[in-house]
Amino acid sequence: MTLAFKDGVHACIPTLLGYIGIGIAAGVIDKSANLSILEVTLLAMIVYAGAAQFIIAGLMMVATPVSAVIFTVFLVNSRHFLMSMATAPIFRQYSLLNNIGIGSLLTDESFAVAMTAISNKVPINPPWMHGLNLTAYLTWVLSCLMGALIGQWLPDPALFGLDYALVAMFIGLLYLQLISDKTKKIKNKITAMLTVSIMLVLLLRFISVELAILISTFIGCCLGILVEGKNDNV
Repeated sequence: MTLAFKDGVHACIPTLLGYIGIGIAAGVIDKSANLSILEVTLLAMIVYAGAAQFIIAGLMMVATPVSAVIFTVFLVNSRHFLMSMATAPIFRQYSLLNNIGIGSLLTDESFAVAMTAISNKVPINPPWMHGLNLTAYLTWVLSCLMGALIGQWLPDPALFGLDYALVAMFIGLLYLQLISDKTKKIKNKITAMLTVSIMLVLLLRFISVELAILISTFIGCCLGILVEGKNDNV
């Protein structure tokens, strides 16, 4: 079975509510930072990162130097190194242009959807991934634009629960990951998740949030590999 672009679009649909909720919230916040509607839209198109867009708006409000803004955004998005390294081997046989397109639009959500598909032995390919990524990208940009347009009438997105949309979406993705991947034991998955959670809490006492997320995720991945490898040898 060869997956098509439309299959990737269909795979993205369950995540759209999260993109819409957070995108509108990001548009509202960016508009409150005295950005024009065009600037908010361009920020969504070029940066394409929810956390980074919130941070940029916040730093702009306190007149932070551009160099500090760039460095902060780099740290926040540094987790993409891990996600890209995880997906790169899957598309190694495809062209550089395809890989650039996939990596450029990869997000936490599309990465989670792709990893779930891979764990279920779904033969994903560039058309499928482009369908997934482009659907998410267009939804995000339009949602940010919508947020900018209604920003003057929506003073606080938290009042409508929009700030929780992303958390709710990831809870759903986590649940799907737990129940759909039959190749790994539930106990091993929970062990890896608990390891990441505990390490994150401990590391937050000593280092920044961004580094704590990277290190705890790396440790959790290593433990997961070791546990799975041990089970395979039994």
